[in-house]
Amino acid sequence: MPEQLSQSQIDALLQKMSSGGEVDVQEDTHKVREYDFKSPKKFTKEQLKSLDSLHETFSRMLSSYFSGLLRTVCEIEVTQVTEERYYEYNNALSDMALIGLVGVKPENKKYDDTTMVIDLSTAIGFYIIDRVLGGPGTGFNLSRNYTEIEISILTSVFQKIVQRLQDALSNRLPVTATCDALETNARLLQVYAPEDIVVIVMMNIKLSNRLEGPMNICISAEFLEKVIDTFSLRFAKPSKKQNRSEEEIKKRVILENVCESDMEIRAVFDEFKLELKDIMQLQLNDIITLNKPIDSNVMVTVEKIPWFTAKLGEVKQRKAIKLQDILINGDEGAQWEKSETSN
Repeated sequence: MPEQLSQSQIDALLQKMSSGGEVDVQEDTHKVREYDFKSPKKFTKEQLKSLDSLHETFSRMLSSYFSGLLRTVCEIEVTQVTEERYYEYNNALSDMALIGLVGVKPENKKYDDTTMVIDLSTAIGFYIIDRVLGGPGTGFNLSRNYTEIEISILTSVFQKIVQRLQDALSNRLPVTATCDALETNARLLQVYAPEDIVVIVMMNIKLSNRLEGPMNICISAEFLEKVIDTFSLRFAKPSKKQNRSEEEIKKRVILENVCESDMEIRAVFDEFKLELKDIMQLQLNDIITLNKPIDSNVMVTVEKIPWFTAKLGEVKQRKAIKLQDILINGDEGAQWEKSETSN
């Protein structure tokens, strides 16, 4: 039973008591949402949606950069945009963190400069270091601090991240963004006063179905209150679709840029192992026995991904290959066994 009764419940209770019937008071089923008057909300749902749309653009730019840098599939999505006290955000950070301080300077002099905070999962930080240094991307579950060399590498990566953030912001509000510092201790981070209201843009990064981690952007509410109106109109989701001809032109431009990318193509006839002592004894004109006939298929890889099968040949006294089959979705096993069986 609720602590306070409504007037209709009181009338029903008195009527039951006067008639001698059993008292049955219905509880009020209306849901009550708590509201903290000490921390009033500064932004409407529409304004937060405009921020969501803005950072969706940023996430697409960043996923393209990570895909090229790490040579793996990268998916980034905005999961939530919320506002809270700065101390709540800071207390949620772990002791070992990867935090970039971003200085934002609007070109319009009526807006003050501000500092944003970008915190990235430490596991993703170690994954980036491993991939950039030529590793397979498996050594990311580490519980240690970053070395000075690793901090130098990550600082360069954060500068590229900030450049994408600047491009996303400048579509509506021209700004200059710089990565001022990279911190690894959240307890020493005091960018705003503890009671200041901040807006947190929560993003999720997924790398090649192997690693998934968060990236958050902390923005001062005081700064956003002044510039939020410039985002609202620009990044409101349009109700009408774009012209089909314009979409085709955009697709063609993207395809032309992708077609100019350099890709490594390699033809592999056979792979085998030799002991080191045998390799040391190899001489000119020595013959190495392979594990397959000379008329067998050749595996052709594109950026180390199996893509075609081919036959060895010769054109104008130069070695050549003739493409035969396309390996669908890199399905090396089925297609390869089929080609070997046909021989």
